Amino acid sequence: MNKPNILWICTDQQRFDTLGCYGNPFVTTPHLDGLAAGGVQFDAAYCQNPVCTPSRSSFLTGRYPRTTGARENGQAINPTEVLVTRLLADAGYDCGLAGKLHIHPCNPEVCTDREPRIDDGYREFHWSHHHSTTLDWSGDDYARWLTGQGQAIVHEPVEGSQEVCFTVDEEYHQTTWCIDRAIDMIERHADDDQPWLFSVNTFDPHHGFDAPRKYLQPYLDRLDDISLPAYTPGELDAKPFFHRVSHEGAYGCPGVMAYDAMSDREHRLIRAAYWAMCDLIDAQVGRAIAALDRTGQRDDTIVIFHADHGELLGDHGMYLKGPVFYEPAVRPPLIMNMPGTIVAGERSRALVEFVDIAPTLLTAAGLDVHPGMQGKSLWPLLTGQADLHTHRASVYSESYNSIPRRHTAPAYATMVRTERYKLTCYHGRGEGELYDLSDDPGEVTNLWASPAHRDVREAMMLTLADRLAFTMDPLPERLSSW
Repeated sequence: MNKPNILWICTDQQRFDTLGCYGNPFVTTPHLDGLAAGGVQFDAAYCQNPVCTPSRSSFLTGRYPRTTGARENGQAINPTEVLVTRLLADAGYDCGLAGKLHIHPCNPEVCTDREPRIDDGYREFHWSHHHSTTLDWSGDDYARWLTGQGQAIVHEPVEGSQEVCFTVDEEYHQTTWCIDRAIDMIERHADDDQPWLFSVNTFDPHHGFDAPRKYLQPYLDRLDDISLPAYTPGELDAKPFFHRVSHEGAYGCPGVMAYDAMSDREHRLIRAAYWAMCDLIDAQVGRAIAALDRTGQRDDTIVIFHADHGELLGDHGMYLKGPVFYEPAVRPPLIMNMPGTIVAGERSRALVEFVDIAPTLLTAAGLDVHPGMQGKSLWPLLTGQADLHTHRASVYSESYNSIPRRHTAPAYATMVRTERYKLTCYHGRGEGELYDLSDDPGEVTNLWASPAHRDVREAMMLTLADRLAFTMDPLPERLSSW
């Protein structure tokens, strides 16, 4: 079969409930809603770590974070790891990227030019880790482009807010710049037969909470209609130590977005800015889809949309991310679409892991799955060859000191979720969480210490132990019987 093109859109820190198709009544996301309506929307897809580097290293290789060696932000992926983009490039794909990669440390103190690279397969590499008020890296392609346009990143504070700002207009935004680079690739390949893959890796909707005025102002005009975060005062009393610390300050930093110190207006403003960034992403995705249509490549292209992980956004009394596994943190959106090939208008209830993405793309391209990959291809589900709602018995995620906390002990935590229950274990602390997602989908009541749920906890701990055993590296391959 002909190898499909792949437009791979990965946003940063985007919750599942930021799109209309996932039930958000406030946002304006017609293009992503349209992708879902014409393809498959996954309602139970989980990243393997709730922070950037471990998650990205995982879904790019189809391997768990503990396997890739990139367990923490600030670590580098093992240079022997094989990215799916390398395998596709070896099979004839022209691969490009615009925006983040973040499988190496990206702190200006140790990375003054641009992110180091392994043999990742990207021929085009338009790197921009994030947009900020300073141009942190001499090798940031977006920053150089912005300067060449006579522009600079500006943050105009929204009245009465410590966290929310207006930023550059849409035409100069990093999200737009990333999509422009994708459109360049789409148009270059309009008249040839070489398959291509382009990774659009926007920094938004990652904090800070800023958006162009065009997108933020409509939310400010109806700010009082926006609901406050889903937080029940007192719910953290029966939850692990790290949750209470994060309640007092994001990332365990006292006073940084401390929930109780923020006004109702500030809580609503942050949601407004976050949703505005998501609306901008949708508008730019629409431009890329239009380019596929205009060049006659739409039916030949897999479009995949997801995020690396989610955002707590004040739910459970916490902001940003950390060693916590609530649904908004570890269940990003996942949509896959290819007209005439991927089944249309379906919502899958199957338990899915992001390690499944890489083998799915290889299968779609007619290639063998790399022997080191630990994921399971979704292609049979997507193409009607298997039950759309059955894939895994459980999903697994981990956080091995993934964000080194600034004033607490390291957090080593693992999570497993079955169709009904979710269990998280904080190793070495005797603490954990257990939720019955059927009765308590908001994960408010921790059943970890409930005598009535002792048997459930033991069964889920056994499931977690099995998952930990089965995340061991399948490499090196066995060469003989002894």
